[in-house]
Amino acid sequence: MSNIDPQIEESWKLALKDEFNSPYFINLKNFLVEEKKQHTIYPPGPLIFNAFNHTPLNKIKVVLIGQDPYHGPGQAQGLSFSVPDGIRQPPSLQNIFKEIANDIGTPPPVSGDLTRWAQQGVLLLNATLTVRAHSPGSHQGKGWEQFTDAVIRTISENCENIVFLLWGRYAQNKQALINPSKHLVLKAAHPSPFSVHKGFFGCKHFSKTNEWLEKHGIKKIEW
Repeated sequence: MSNIDPQIEESWKLALKDEFNSPYFINLKNFLVEEKKQHTIYPPGPLIFNAFNHTPLNKIKVVLIGQDPYHGPGQAQGLSFSVPDGIRQPPSLQNIFKEIANDIGTPPPVSGDLTRWAQQGVLLLNATLTVRAHSPGSHQGKGWEQFTDAVIRTISENCENIVFLLWGRYAQNKQALINPSKHLVLKAAHPSPFSVHKGFFGCKHFSKTNEWLEKHGIKKIEW
């Protein structure tokens, strides 16, 4: 865990170098080193920055903000809402695929692995990048949120015509970090079973995202 910062794609390493060298991030790294001595942490170390490694800063088209990594064995892979091939799809992800099917007609896939989205330019960003096994929210308030807020600001300031998908109140609180004159912000309820019928189903964010991208001469996402 001591070499946490080199395991990130070069454009991000350069853009976020001030964050990696800041006191809060050093404290966060020390916390993770101690935490790993006593507990299992998800995702595994090499996958903590997986979202960044699949989606360099200059390739971003869409930012999808989640909250926490999954905390069960084999689930977390460093991409918000995504689970590896062969892992049962969590309910929120099943609901995302249902909305895609209703919105644009793409049938729900067997695999919950969203790496294919990341490779097309969808930054699958959790606000907190690690979690203790079987303990949701356990790494909140340790510094990750400060880091990922800096990521969102960096994207807002340095990129153009990005679509930000903010699902649920937690993600929507990040709206203040985004320049709405440069980017499209789409908000809806969270796709979890508790809130999916409060405005996620029927939001049509996937077709709206592609309409925006095509309008600005950007290749659409194959959802």
